[in-house]
Amino acid sequence: MNADAVIQAHVKALKAGTERARALAQTLLNVPYGEGDGEKLDVYIPKTNCLDLNLVIYIHGGYWQFLSKEESGFLAVPLLDKGVVVVAVGYDIAPKGHMDLMVSQVRRSVVSVVQQYSHIRGLYLCGHSAGAHLAAMVLSTDWSQYSLNPQIKGAFLVSGIYDLLPILPTYINEPLKMTEEVAVRNSPSRLVPQLQQSSPGCQILVAVAENDSPEFRKQSEEYYATLSAAGLKVTLEDVPDTDHFSVVDQMVDPEYCLTKVQKKNHILKMIIFSYLLSKYVCNCSTNVLVCLI
Repeated sequence: MNADAVIQAHVKALKAGTERARALAQTLLNVPYGEGDGEKLDVYIPKTNCLDLNLVIYIHGGYWQFLSKEESGFLAVPLLDKGVVVVAVGYDIAPKGHMDLMVSQVRRSVVSVVQQYSHIRGLYLCGHSAGAHLAAMVLSTDWSQYSLNPQIKGAFLVSGIYDLLPILPTYINEPLKMTEEVAVRNSPSRLVPQLQQSSPGCQILVAVAENDSPEFRKQSEEYYATLSAAGLKVTLEDVPDTDHFSVVDQMVDPEYCLTKVQKKNHILKMIIFSYLLSKYVCNCSTNVLVCLI
């Protein structure tokens, strides 16, 4: 299968999962979290009378230039019957959106959801690819610029990019048009001191697909090493028998390979993909899980 076919299959899987989620859930679509046209949320609500629900925020990836919240509801499929609300976040991808704007939007979306669901006590981040980058940027936020300081307890970062400088000469940067200055200030690997101040108690899992590209594997390993050297609570997980896309395509599968991690990694009791995620949140009535993929 060539690269285009792989991406098309990936998008098809996400769309199918989202359609299934919309059939299962009560939905609130296009809820604004800001004034921009792209600053909207889709909310997937389980059929329950309970008000004190867990909440998952899902922010799509796609190399910062494709996918949208319209394909981002699939995470709700394994979570709705566990009484978990799922929120899919939209943001302005390139070329309309630039890197500074996307990072700002993701941060503001988290603030907006926390303000709307103030009774929820725990906050977690999860992201894949570009979403892992955006999740790491949320961890590295100077919250003094915002109206609140979310207490982030855990983060699950999968196959992410944490240093944007290697992207500058590649085709990925053509619609992004990042300069070196922009890449530096939006590289999580260079913002670890801020992460130490903003999220010192956060438990972080850096995961990478076994068959990811050498650059994705290198960046995950190096980011893990940097966080570990800074004294942060971080674990590295190499996910077997997966590539950059299948690592998330299988999220709704109860037998998904990431469930195997549970036996040797305590952080997945808090931050879990797919079935493992649903098993956890049904026992944690006061936690929010924030997912960026």
